[in-house]
Amino acid sequence: MYFKLSLKNMRKSIKDFAIYFLTLVLGVSIFYMFNSIDSQQAMLKVSESTREIIKLMIELLNYVSVFVAVVLGLLIVYANKFLINRRKKEFGIYMTLGMGRRQISRVILLETVFVGIISLVVGLVIGIFASQFMSILVGKMFQADLSEYQFVFSKDACIKTCIYFAVMYLAVMVFNTITVSRYKLINLLNANKKNESIKIRNTFLVVLIFIFGVGILSYAYWKVTADVKSLSEATMMLPPILMGIIGTVAIFWSLSGLVLKFIQNIKGIYLKGTNMFVLRQINNKINTTVISMSIICLMLFLTISILSTALAIRNTMEKELQETTPVDINLYKSVNLPETYQDIRGNEIAYTQAAREDSKKMLSETLKENGADMSVLKDIIEIPVYSVDNLTLKDFLADRFAECVNKYPFLMYNTKEDIVKISDYNKIAELYGKEKYELKDNEYAVICDFNNSINMRNLSLQDGTKLQIAGKEYSPKYNECKDGFVMMVGSHSNPGVILVPDSCNLTKDLTKQYVLAANYNATTDEEKAEIENEESVLIKNIEEKGIFIDGTTKILLVESYVGVGTIITFIAIYLGIIFLIASSAILALKQLTESSDNKQRYTILRKIGCDEKMINKSLFRQIGIFFALPLALAVIHSVFGIKFALAIMSELLQAKDLLPSIIATAVVIGVIYGAYFLATYFGSKTIIKEE
Repeated sequence: MYFKLSLKNMRKSIKDFAIYFLTLVLGVSIFYMFNSIDSQQAMLKVSESTREIIKLMIELLNYVSVFVAVVLGLLIVYANKFLINRRKKEFGIYMTLGMGRRQISRVILLETVFVGIISLVVGLVIGIFASQFMSILVGKMFQADLSEYQFVFSKDACIKTCIYFAVMYLAVMVFNTITVSRYKLINLLNANKKNESIKIRNTFLVVLIFIFGVGILSYAYWKVTADVKSLSEATMMLPPILMGIIGTVAIFWSLSGLVLKFIQNIKGIYLKGTNMFVLRQINNKINTTVISMSIICLMLFLTISILSTALAIRNTMEKELQETTPVDINLYKSVNLPETYQDIRGNEIAYTQAAREDSKKMLSETLKENGADMSVLKDIIEIPVYSVDNLTLKDFLADRFAECVNKYPFLMYNTKEDIVKISDYNKIAELYGKEKYELKDNEYAVICDFNNSINMRNLSLQDGTKLQIAGKEYSPKYNECKDGFVMMVGSHSNPGVILVPDSCNLTKDLTKQYVLAANYNATTDEEKAEIENEESVLIKNIEEKGIFIDGTTKILLVESYVGVGTIITFIAIYLGIIFLIASSAILALKQLTESSDNKQRYTILRKIGCDEKMINKSLFRQIGIFFALPLALAVIHSVFGIKFALAIMSELLQAKDLLPSIIATAVVIGVIYGAYFLATYFGSKTIIKEE
């Protein structure tokens, strides 16, 4: 009997279950997709280092999945609460007919099991097929060979998803049992007659709280943008975050009453059509859901900020990699080593005799003497980089030093400047595909591609700062830095290299290091990887003799930067979509609850002459405003949140890089948020038509 009753109830309440079912299916499918990457990576042809990065990403996703499971669990319990409250009168009738609370709990238990099994199966089916696109996405992001692509089913992800959601459904069952055990027959039978009372707050207090909310948010916005340098430590970011939370709650607490009072004074709008009814309904909803609206707003803010910033970082990294890895290998070696050096703990460490002897030689000479086969390299360019004692970054900035210290307090201003002769730079610039320059005997130029350094150095160059180098004075040829670099690092982070004429008296004893740039004498990726492995083994053997050669390769840079960008992107997408689903579902369920509680009010509208078109229009506006308010404030929060991200990650992000990411984020939000909005509207229409 209970089995048949549960099935009948599900068929009868299918529209009520729509939002609940949609949320469960989306949660299951997304959970499976992101936890099946460990099976998908097996078919990807990637290097060992890339495979290690993927393993790290999977490990991080496992931790994130625990947090996601908690969020989804709370969301499912909340959604289930709506269904229980929606059916109070039905449960009252059951009790009138002689059913006890235990029997009602059994019916609800069976319904929960049915919905859970169906949503789990549907979600897994969608997740399994959607994860195939995830496989392709993972392969594309890690630049893997997809020639052996095949359909993948992750048994571990399936088991993990089933276990996590089984625990969630168990929590729902416990919640339902506790809830039903507290019901009283009189309250159940009169459930539909109970409405929220409309609270009209004191106008002066409403205005005061609104001004306080705007003021504290404005101060928080200023703090994370104009005064961002004061937030140099993580603990200093806590006050602006708390101010943002408090300000958001204050805005929603005062907003409904403020808008109602304002519109009431404009009789032409307030008395038109069903505007009076709509405004009263919105006022009532926001009054009773201040905390919920604040939480939803903050979750939407996190969604917008996380997705926009993470996608922008990923896109910027890919773009910069193409620009900053023009050759296959870059090596450099320090020369003219002193007898000792200090380690990171300040201990004096002696260089080996072999290292000191080798430091007098060019890098290519060191390689040849230690058995390197130079024929595996082509386009070899080796240049010396010089430094002098009387030219540090502080010396270069001259009169602008104090200004720069105030703006960039954490830079090492006593670091000696790198100096390169113009002919040497032009050799390497030609190999890199960069612009070449010419200098007169009394001129110098600066190449730089790091934004903060460019802004700082341009101040000194515009002042025409003259430099003393090797006994001669030089003036800047250009009043701004020129684009370029000597050593590739995978991003635009060259803080500056000073170019001087070949006539500059830079002797060999002033040489700081040798830089070697070259391409592999190979045509395929496999051949290049083989050469790189051989070179790596050789350099390790040289290091065992106490001779250190540093450097990087295009393959390593691409793998490491792509890996970091992909990890950030995947975790951001995972969290962003979950936050978006949670906030959309909570809003939808809130509105459906309101529609269920206020059926009598719509009945009154019909009795006083409002037709269905007018009623539907008023319902659409209510739901639209209810969905738009937290999103609007979240967008305002995000503008300043993204500006803050730009400020602290200026070496990675620029405003122009964010536009494609913001568009992509808007599309994702539009699809999911819009789907919940439409589902809520059509669901509410059905509810208010019920007798």
